[in-house]
Amino acid sequence: MASLKALKIRINSVKSTQKITKAMKMVAAAKLRRAQDAAEASRPYAERLEKVVSSIASKVEAGPSAPRLLAGTGKDQVHLLVVCTSDKGLAGAFNTNIVRLARRKAEELKAAGKTVKFYTIGKKARDQIVRTYRQDIVHSIEPGDLGKLGFDSVRDWGADLTARFDAGEFDVAHLLFSKFVSVLTQEPTAIQLMPVAIEHRSGSSALAAVEYEPDEEEILADLLPRNVAVQLLRAQRENAASEQGSKMTAMDNATRNAGDMINKLTIQYNRTRQAAITTELVEIISGAEAL
Repeated sequence: MASLKALKIRINSVKSTQKITKAMKMVAAAKLRRAQDAAEASRPYAERLEKVVSSIASKVEAGPSAPRLLAGTGKDQVHLLVVCTSDKGLAGAFNTNIVRLARRKAEELKAAGKTVKFYTIGKKARDQIVRTYRQDIVHSIEPGDLGKLGFDSVRDWGADLTARFDAGEFDVAHLLFSKFVSVLTQEPTAIQLMPVAIEHRSGSSALAAVEYEPDEEEILADLLPRNVAVQLLRAQRENAASEQGSKMTAMDNATRNAGDMINKLTIQYNRTRQAAITTELVEIISGAEAL
């Protein structure tokens, strides 16, 4: 049985941990509001831009002069998984769920005979993927605080990915991140980043006549690279909100678990102290009777 001193030290240690987790929960709650607003504000533009680019691309004939982000490489052999996580832990299963989706996607592609490569954005993605796919990681980025990322940063990442695509390093790129739904729910999501997923329409909408000024090729030459950067920014903002929501939930659970442990240790401490007092009283009474 643990001594009274050891139990008291442990109770104080758990109380200190509880203060830390409670403070981290409050910080996550404060950051969540800003991150959620940013994610929800960027979501309509990113989704609409994706649809517009897909719609325009569906009306352009894929020829030698078509942008490579539209026409692709003509192959479907090498797939690049752009895995976006955070640099920090203590966020529950936020990072793990994204990496688990990436591994499942990689296994499906490998089972189909495809070659899989990884482009990680986030220290936690690299640290987990390197255990299984060390030789398949082509580049790693540590973005820092997801809530402070701007368009300039992701535009540089998009330019790097586009350059690699133009160089023929991969045929298809998939973007993996966590879509924020609520504080308790974050959905690991995968979308095709490059080339553009062509929108297939049917019925009267497919026959609608649309005039473009300037022409489709010139519009796409500007929109396609911008769409890559916008989707990367969307992924980072969704991740920022998901990270804070998951961290808030994890710290709340940790705080409550610490409280339960303190209660159990306090009961054990009181029982041990009572047993020690009872033993001393028995010794005193026995000694008095012996006299």
